[in-house]
Amino acid sequence: MTVPPPSDLTCHAVPDTLAHLAGAWDVERTVRDLTDGSEGRFTGTTLFAPLPAPDTGGLLHHESGTFTWHGVPRPAERTLRFLPGGEPGTARVEFADGRFFHDLDLRTGRWTTDHPCVDDLYRGEFEVVGADRWRSRWRVGGPAKDLLLVTEYRRASSTPRAPEAP
Repeated sequence: MTVPPPSDLTCHAVPDTLAHLAGAWDVERTVRDLTDGSEGRFTGTTLFAPLPAPDTGGLLHHESGTFTWHGVPRPAERTLRFLPGGEPGTARVEFADGRFFHDLDLRTGRWTTDHPCVDDLYRGEFEVVGADRWRSRWRVGGPAKDLLLVTEYRRASSTPRAPEAP
């Protein structure tokens, strides 16, 4: 299983992953089933807000919108926790229940990671393509899955951009 090649856009280095992600983002995701060619689409928003006490220093990621699959639109949402990572400027991503999902390091503007899930493997690639735009690609493979999920994030116009480090 391979992730599609990185885009030919230049990646934008981010000194602090959590500071960069904070705020509201407009989201568009395509989900393609590579076995039969069917494709779905998610459109919505993701809000990265400070975690409530006693968890401090991290972000609560809440995504909500509409997922359309085989012509049927449905409401969809998910929640993740983005915590400070093991090195300054990095993040540890957890599911809402605290289970580990993956690490995230955007300091070079690009990051790849794997997440084994029972019999499936999720292989992700993240690219920051500008101060207000980033994307993720997840290739999901397993006995009953062969999917490609590509998500484009654009900073919502009402969210001010985090200041860049010198």
